Amino acid sequence: MELPLDEEDGTFTSISLADDSAEHHSRIPPSKAERGHATMMNADMDAVEAENQVELEEKTRLINQVLELQHTLEDLSARVDAVKEENLKLKSENQVLGQYIENLMSASSVFQTTDTKSKRK
Repeated sequence: MELPLDEEDGTFTSISLADDSAEHHSRIPPSKAERGHATMMNADMDAVEAENQVELEEKTRLINQVLELQHTLEDLSARVDAVKEENLKLKSENQVLGQYIENLMSASSVFQTTDTKSKRK
């Protein structure tokens, strides 16, 4: 395409490079196929948006579930630690009581071992 030459000063005149097709389309109503295509595009965009919303809700639900499970795990871990401590305490008490009972039994004549052979002779 040749640019028009301004004969007075020998420079080129500017021409618009804007797309005039938009003006052309605004004057002509869209065809049924074009309207259908636009409707399908809008429907597709709505479907994608709805799918994204569902995915977002699912992610949020899963994150909340993970957080709840983490708290439950922390609670269970703390409970296990408390039970371990209680178990150690009870074992220690049982050892003390066992030793006490042994000492009482050894001090009492009722629980003294008797040698039956020596009594018969």
